[in-house]
Amino acid sequence: MAEPHHHGVSGVADFEPAKKLKGNKLAIACSIFACMTSILNGYDTGVMSGAVIYIQRELKISETQVEVLMGILNLYSLIGSFAAGRTSDWLGRRYTVVIAGVIFFVGALLMGFSTNYAFLMVGRFVAGIGVGFALMIAPVYTAEVSPAVSRGFLASFPEVFINIGLLLGYVSNYAFSGLPMHLAWRMMLGVGAIPSAGLAIGILFMPESPRWLVIQGRLGEAKKVLNKICESKEEAQNRLNDIKEAAGIPQDCNDDIVQVTKHSQGKGIWKELFIHPTPSVRHVLIAALGIHFFEQACGMDSVVLYSPRIFAKAGIASNSHQFLATIAVGLVKTTFILISTFLLDRVGRRPLLLGSVAAVTISLGTLATALTIIDHSEKKLTWALVLCIVAVLSCVGSFSSGLGPITWVYTSEIFPLRLRALGASVGVAVNRTTSGIIAMTFISLYKAITIGGAFFLYAGIAMVSWIFFYMILPETQGKTLEEMEG
Repeated sequence: MAEPHHHGVSGVADFEPAKKLKGNKLAIACSIFACMTSILNGYDTGVMSGAVIYIQRELKISETQVEVLMGILNLYSLIGSFAAGRTSDWLGRRYTVVIAGVIFFVGALLMGFSTNYAFLMVGRFVAGIGVGFALMIAPVYTAEVSPAVSRGFLASFPEVFINIGLLLGYVSNYAFSGLPMHLAWRMMLGVGAIPSAGLAIGILFMPESPRWLVIQGRLGEAKKVLNKICESKEEAQNRLNDIKEAAGIPQDCNDDIVQVTKHSQGKGIWKELFIHPTPSVRHVLIAALGIHFFEQACGMDSVVLYSPRIFAKAGIASNSHQFLATIAVGLVKTTFILISTFLLDRVGRRPLLLGSVAAVTISLGTLATALTIIDHSEKKLTWALVLCIVAVLSCVGSFSSGLGPITWVYTSEIFPLRLRALGASVGVAVNRTTSGIIAMTFISLYKAITIGGAFFLYAGIAMVSWIFFYMILPETQGKTLEEMEG
């Protein structure tokens, strides 16, 4: 049975060049498409920074309610991430992406049609769950579909699309800022439903993750997918063997469908990760949770979510000018993230990460100094205003050139296969919780210790994170996921 099948294959192998292009193009297309779910998260963050100005005026909500509105989405997304971990093991990676798109679509419409604060919070809740699904599934699907050579390049794509989403959100703020107040913010939030619908439909044309298929015992289908996404038959076979080994399937087992002994999913893994980790698993866990915590703790969300406020504090008075300044933030962030994707697999994760965090620390310190000077000055200081804008731009630029994308690449790489889905979702949980806390405390924080003080605090945290990364994080560039386990 296997013989003639094999013979047919060698016929295709004669057209190696054509095959090579097709394989890689498909893998890259799938990865990019899955990562586009992150646009939803970015769009929501960007658009909220401007929409909230109008929401606060129209719904007459307090500063505390503003903080909750801004940050709560991150905490809601935790529910989505945890649900997505289970769903993706049960229904497959692809349908999980569809669910993410559908949930966000509903959330965006609810926010767009909300009549009061409570209604708006319901929309945030639904959208948050959609964002959680997207954040969890995009890196997992991408890491499982992409080849080792370009995995860093592809696994940093969720971060690229978060930034594109952010930029679109800022542009949407500027575009709708001229509308009457009650329409402006509803349009800004409601438009987010459009990309999510496109995603949910488009992903149905993508193949399922070969790793998931093998874990389900569907070797025949996994082989077909691998033949499509790998550069050669040899590579496809090698990857299949690696995955089989990791999933505990004997190498000589070549049936299309096999019984995989389901490891008591969950319980054993929780134990292995948290209760009795081996020294190497403990190291991986500390590294993964640490990078997720520090990515958010250095206050980047405050810079991004509250940039119109920061620019107002610095002395830019009109809303549309603040929105234009935030579009510059979005452009810089997106440009730097694109540069970093090309450097990730060339320079390596570690040098890029350490350089990026050092630059973030300096930029935050500069921003803090400039804002403090403006605070204490009677007259308007143009040079300090310019310094503020430059510091904000260099802050988001240096973040996006390393710390931002590497966090996601790293976590998708360092966990062993059996721990990966759980490890990734715990990482996302730490990330979102920290991000939520940062976003929900910023106004209170700067009222307590001044806006300059708040950024000095973030700069201090960034400095601590540099030391942590220097001590704890190994280089993972160019190793296959299976080598990492060793």
